[in-house]
Formats: sequence, C-alpha cells, structure tokens
Amino acid sequence: MVTEISLSDVRGLIGMETGLSDWVTVDQTMIDAFASATDDHQFIHVDPERAAAESPFGGTIAHGFLTLSLLSTMNYNCLPKVREQTLGINYGFDRVRFMAPVKSGARVRGRFLLSEARFRGAGMLMTTYDVTIEIENEKKPALTAKWITIIQFDPKDRPEDV
Repeated sequence: MVTEISLSDVRGLIGMETGLSDWVTVDQTMIDAFASATDDHQFIHVDPERAAAESPFGGTIAHGFLTLSLLSTMNYNCLPKVREQTLGINYGFDRVRFMAPVKSGARVRGRFLLSEARFRGAGMLMTTYDVTIEIENEKKPALTAKWITIIQFDPKDRPEDV
C-alpha cells in the first residue's frame, strides 16, 4: 500500500479503493468512555445485563456516532498522506446510514474508495470518499457514508495541470 502521494497523484485515484484500515476492537471500555463524553447513557450501550435481557442485540452495542467517529483513526491508519498537505479539514458527511449494530467486543475496519477530488480555490482540494465500516465475520456493514474532507496546501504547490 502506498503511504505517501503528491497532490498531482490524487485525481488519478478516483474510483479506486485507497485504503483498508486495520481492525479496531470496540470494547465496553470504549463504549463507556464515549457515553461519558456524549452524555448518552442509554442502557443498550452501558448496561450489559439489562441489554442482554431487554434488547434484541443480546448485549450492549456501540453508539452509532462512536462507530462513525472511528473513521478518523481508520483514515490515519490506512489512507496515503498527501506530501503537500498543510492541514486537513473534516467538511462533513452525506448519506450516513447505520446498517448493523456493533456489539461490544466486535472488531471493525474502514474501507475507503475515493469517489471525487476537485480543486477549490488556490490552496484546497476537496475529496469525497465512499466509506464502509465492516464488522468482522458479519455480512452487513456497520455503516456506509460519503465523507467529504478538504486538503489544504500552499497555493505554490498546486499542480499546474489543474
């Protein structure tokens, strides 16, 4: 896997899978920490006994937003770094869908397909990734989304052919 690319290489990757992250274990400690950070203490996330008895999941599950937020670490783990980048900006998401619950103890990984890259202004490149978070040994993914980011760079580094 390529670990570093130049700005002039990015557009050639459109339509290609550009990263597959390592597996990340989503354990109860991570779920509890997220619950504390977001003040979302619904029993299906933080009470293993009650979740086993009263939910259709057989135990606790990760918050959907926790699963979504793991894309940041997955991104750093597997996507090639752009040599000229001075700053990365999370622009947002389109069509986020939570497809399947992530049970406590499950392992997940991110799959990234670059679907669009276009230069904006003198020093920005907007990229859109079709992302999927897969659950180990499950057919259905945890989530799918379109993730839009901005790569900021010094305008003097902008490729001449764009």
